[in-house]
Amino acid sequence: MFGIGVQELIIIAIIALLIVGPKKLPDLAKTLGKGFRDFKNATEGVTEDLKDALKEDDKPKPDDGLKDSLLSKKPEAEEEKNKAPGNET
Repeated sequence: MFGIGVQELIIIAIIALLIVGPKKLPDLAKTLGKGFRDFKNATEGVTEDLKDALKEDDKPKPDDGLKDSLLSKKPEAEEEKNKAPGNET
């Protein structure tokens, strides 16, 4: 947990108890927990929005058949060669 061991957590708890006092410590812990939860929910929302945006970018865009029509169309010079007498295909 953030690279903090059990001994460090006990020291932090004792210092917090001395500074804040035993009556306000539960309220402080509750407020901090709520703040962390709200921060986590906000970051998850941003992450989901980014994932949705990336999914939309990855979707193939519909083409109107323009690419296929350009690829299947023969150049005019080639069509004239095929129409010339003696060039039966």
